[in-house]
Amino acid sequence: MHLFTLIKNYLALYLIDHGFVRAIYPNMHKVSGGLFRSSQPSPRQLANIKKKYGIRTVINLRGENGLAAYKLEKKACKELDLNLINFRVYSRNPPQIHEIEGLIEIYKTVKYPALIHCKSGSDRTGIAAALYRILILNQTVKEASNELHWTYGHIKTSHTGVLDYFLERYVSHSEKQKISFLEWVKDYDPVSLKNEFRSSGFMSLLFDKIIKRE
Repeated sequence: MHLFTLIKNYLALYLIDHGFVRAIYPNMHKVSGGLFRSSQPSPRQLANIKKKYGIRTVINLRGENGLAAYKLEKKACKELDLNLINFRVYSRNPPQIHEIEGLIEIYKTVKYPALIHCKSGSDRTGIAAALYRILILNQTVKEASNELHWTYGHIKTSHTGVLDYFLERYVSHSEKQKISFLEWVKDYDPVSLKNEFRSSGFMSLLFDKIIKRE
């Protein structure tokens, strides 16, 4: 990567992608066992995370993309000998069965310790961490839903609250009819669920247009 391109990418990382905020607060937390969660890490943060926690795998929930943050992350992972897995998760759509099955496959096969991250480490990272607790650690959905909490920057009254609603709908359904989480996900209608969810116009405006959450 040429020096000019490298400088350009770093400027985009910190200014356009809001990396200056993450440099102050990386939203780094331990989920359980060998899994950690954070916002989009910079190359320096990746090096520090590997040194401190022995991270072997990075799971990028933003997916493979053309952003400067991704280009720098890919380069850093190669230099740090970290396994980079790109898997797209969405913050404003309830998870579908193929996405959940993809996460299960990743969680069962990656080398731990591992780090999951999106842009802010709040919404997509939150639902991915919750699914890890449900599907790998066999915790209840109510317990796992704590991964979607305002202390991580997740606001359930914004559009991303559809993720909370997704988990709440399963809990409500399972109280009436005993059914496993995976069985329910295979049959539920994500489009109808999304249409049923109601968010706060103000909070959605704040996070979508002003803060520009993905």
